[in-house]
Amino acid sequence: MPDFDYFVVLAEMRTGSNLLESHLNAFQSFECHGEAFNPAFIGYPNRTEILGITQATREGDPARLIDTIRDRSAGMGGFRLFHDHDPRAIKICLNDPRCAKIVLTRNPAESYVSWKIAQETGQWKLTNVKRRKDAKATFDAEEFERNVTSLQAFQVEVQNTLQKSGQTAFYISYDDLNDLEVINGLARYLGADEALKALGDKLKIQNPGPLSEKVANFDEMAEALSGLDRFNLTRTPAFEPRRGPAVPAHIIAYRAPLIYMPIKSGPEEEVIAWMAALDEVVPEAMHTNMNQKGLRQWMRQATGHRSFTVIRHPAARAHAAFCQRILQPGPSCLGEIRRVLRNFHKLPIPGGGPDETYDRRAHYLAFTGFLEFLRANLRGQTSVRVDANWATQTAVLQGMAQFSLPDVIIREDEMQLQLGALAKQVGRPGAAPIAPAEPAGPYALGEIYDDDIEALIADIYQRDYIMFGWDRWA
Repeated sequence: MPDFDYFVVLAEMRTGSNLLESHLNAFQSFECHGEAFNPAFIGYPNRTEILGITQATREGDPARLIDTIRDRSAGMGGFRLFHDHDPRAIKICLNDPRCAKIVLTRNPAESYVSWKIAQETGQWKLTNVKRRKDAKATFDAEEFERNVTSLQAFQVEVQNTLQKSGQTAFYISYDDLNDLEVINGLARYLGADEALKALGDKLKIQNPGPLSEKVANFDEMAEALSGLDRFNLTRTPAFEPRRGPAVPAHIIAYRAPLIYMPIKSGPEEEVIAWMAALDEVVPEAMHTNMNQKGLRQWMRQATGHRSFTVIRHPAARAHAAFCQRILQPGPSCLGEIRRVLRNFHKLPIPGGGPDETYDRRAHYLAFTGFLEFLRANLRGQTSVRVDANWATQTAVLQGMAQFSLPDVIIREDEMQLQLGALAKQVGRPGAAPIAPAEPAGPYALGEIYDDDIEALIADIYQRDYIMFGWDRWA
C-alpha cells in the first residue's frame, strides 16, 4: 500500500513552485493542480474549476476539493499551497499523514527581488526568452522584514505540526530544481517507480545574474541586510514547556462582567478580595472552575465583559514563589518538589520550616539556592516540572492566548489606578482601592536584595525582562 494518497507543495511566491510543478507533471504518476486554494482563483488565474469543483464550491467546503484531487486525479494528485492560502486547507493537509508534504524553499532575498521585478514587469512566468521583460527591483527594508516574518511563522507552523504528529517532509531548495537526481528522488519519496531521463525546459529562469545587477538600490539593500541577525544569535532560547490556557483558574465576578486571569505567585488574594468587594460578596461567592465551554457561554451572555491579569516583577514573584510554595511546609507548599530540592539539589532550608536559627543570612542563601535551581529548571535541565508558580509570565500569557487573551495586562505597581479605571468600565465607579500585597516570607525581599540577586533573576527571566521591559526591582 502506498504511503501517501496525495501530495502538497508547501512553497511561496517566486520560490520556483511553477517549475517544480512542471517537473512533477512530467511523470505519468502525478498530477499537480496549481494553486488550488489561492483566494483569488482556483488552480490557475484563467481556470474556473478543478476536476468539476468550482471556486464557489471550494469556498464552502475545502475538504471536498482535497478529496476530489485525491480520488479523481490522473495518478497521485496534488497542489501548491502558500502561507496566505485558505487556512482550512493548510490545517487539513498538515494534519493528514496520508498527505505527502514537499517543502520548497528559496533564499528570501532572492524571492523578494524576483517578486518585486515581477510586479514591475507583470511577467510571472517565462517560456520564451525573447519575450523576457527587464526591470530592476527597488528594495524596501520594512516590506522585506514583514515578508520574512510571515514566511518564517509559516515555516515554524509546518515544522511544529509535523513534529507533533510524527510526520516528515521532503525538503527541496530552489537550487535543486534543475537536479535530475533530486527530482527523481522526490518521485521515489512519493512512491513512484518511474524516473525521468531529462528535465523539461519549457519554463525559463526569468532573472539570472547576481542580486547586485537586479536591485536598483543594492547598496541600501546590502546595508539593511547587514543589520539582520542571519543566525539568530540574539535569540533567547526557550526550553520551557508550552502551557495550557488554565481556564478553570479564571475568576468571574459575582455580578460584574469581569474576568480575572490570575498568574501564580502574583497578588492573587488581593485581586480576588477587590473583585468580591465590587459586588459586596465574599470571595467564595465568585465563579471559578469553569471549563472552556462554560466560560464561552458566560462571555456570550455578559455583554461588555472585560478580562484582565496582573503581572509582577520577576524578582518579587520568584521570592513569593519560594516563600509560599517551597520554604514553609503546609497546605500551600509544593511538598514533593520541596523534598526533591532539599535532598537532591541540596537547597539549604530547614526540614520543618524556618525556626529561630533561620536568620537573614540563611534566607539569602536559601533564596539564591532556589534561584540557581530555577535557572536550570527553566532551561529544561532538571527532572522537576516547570511549575506555574515560577514559569515565565510570557509563557503563562501565551498559554492563556490559546483560549482568550486578557483585555488588560496590569503591572502590580499600577493596580490602584488601572483597576479603578477597569471598575468604572464595568459599571462600578465607586470601587474601593485594592489592598497592597503583604511582603512574602520571614524576611522581605528588600532585606536581602542585592546586585547578585538581581543579576541572577535577570538571567533566569530574560524572556520576561525583554517582553515587559522590566528594570531592576529596586
